[in-house]
Amino acid sequence: MNYRLIFHTLGKILLVEAGLLLLPLLVSIIYQERSLYFPFIISILILVLISSMLIFFIKKDNSSFFAKEGFMIVSLSWIFISLFGCLPFIISKEIPNFFDAFFETVSGFTTTGSTILSDIESISKGLLFWRSFSHWIGGMGILVFVLAFLPNIDPRSMYILKAESPGPQVGKLVSKIKITARILYGIYLFLTLLQILLLVVGDMPLFDSVVNALATAGTGGFSIKNNSIAAYNSIYSEIIITIFMFLFAINFNLFYFILIGQGKRLFENEELRWYLGIIVFAILIITLNTLSTFNNMNEALRYSSFQVASIISTTGFSTIDFNSWPELSKWTLVILMLTGGCAGATCGGIKISRIAILSKTVLSEIRNALHPHQITTIRFEGKKVDNHVIKGVAAFIIAYFFILIIGTLVISVDNLDSVTNFTAVISCLNNIGPGLSSIGPLGNFSIFSNFSKFFLSLIMLTGRLEIFPMLILFSPKLWRKY
Repeated sequence: MNYRLIFHTLGKILLVEAGLLLLPLLVSIIYQERSLYFPFIISILILVLISSMLIFFIKKDNSSFFAKEGFMIVSLSWIFISLFGCLPFIISKEIPNFFDAFFETVSGFTTTGSTILSDIESISKGLLFWRSFSHWIGGMGILVFVLAFLPNIDPRSMYILKAESPGPQVGKLVSKIKITARILYGIYLFLTLLQILLLVVGDMPLFDSVVNALATAGTGGFSIKNNSIAAYNSIYSEIIITIFMFLFAINFNLFYFILIGQGKRLFENEELRWYLGIIVFAILIITLNTLSTFNNMNEALRYSSFQVASIISTTGFSTIDFNSWPELSKWTLVILMLTGGCAGATCGGIKISRIAILSKTVLSEIRNALHPHQITTIRFEGKKVDNHVIKGVAAFIIAYFFILIIGTLVISVDNLDSVTNFTAVISCLNNIGPGLSSIGPLGNFSIFSNFSKFFLSLIMLTGRLEIFPMLILFSPKLWRKY
């Protein structure tokens, strides 16, 4: 294990976080929130001091950099940026409890959007911006940001990109990993700026437009209003946010194909067809099921479309208390929570590609049982799916439901109802935000004990990193010298 390289890289990542904290500090200066100057400055100085020690006092060792180093860098980076990212909340005493502040920060960086805050509107603008900005950074991945913009990054950094990127597989758009990372962030930034512009055109205040766009882009869902997007009571804003929630849950490679004039590849993308099919089917079910609770079809379609977009993209915004919807609609949303969006997007969940491959594998096994001598080939996106990919998908699904069951049992020590516990773990593992029952759109996670909040924070990190990097971090084999 190349520990020198690991801690040297961690130092660079913490230095990046110190730079990122300058933006919420600037927001605090603009809005003259003097009480936040000290918390942000102290947090930045602490990060600069620790990162400098790691960078300058631990000499980088370039002798080896393999998958195990990549997984370790990714796992430790997300834990450390969350630990130091919660400092402004604690020092400012706006969230004085460590477990609450850590939960809120992890929820931000992992783009979960679950909160322990009962009165969000009482929080200062600098910290509200930091919450939403952490969504934006965490959506694409802070390590992708580092790969894109820091000089002298190891060309073997594909191991880092694989460990941090969502989905069953990841590849380079172009020959150089640094250029790939820059292309991804360029697309990401353009779509974010476009959404900000469209929201401002719709008369949403500039600050609100920025933080809501950052939260949408990262599919995080931190709102600055107690009633989330419903507080604006604007059909125009809901439509814009709905469209962009759908877009940010699509594989970013497809946007690149549009950029280089290969837009026809969108129509050939099987995962996209699955994604759109699930969306249309879910909207149809919920619209018809909730029709009796609304005044007309248009109103039912308005709210069902927004919530389907919000849940399948794992953003977690809300315009209505879907906790009061009929059971069919509520559990349709739960299924969407499990599903998530496309691989290579900023969303959480199992991912459409895994669902598609798993479904085809099951059908293939049924055909083999009926016709034992028939040779069947599983194909996805027009290509044969290799056995190692099928094995990886199966392993992910097994690990996913194992964590879901164990997690539900662990937080049951708080003696809350089963629906709250079950959907809390689903929400955190899939990085969604709200759940059902006590943690619905009008509730929050403050009802859990400090132990459960910390445990759910680890669940959020596990879900954001696609399970295995966190499991590997706690594997004894990783720490053995050989």
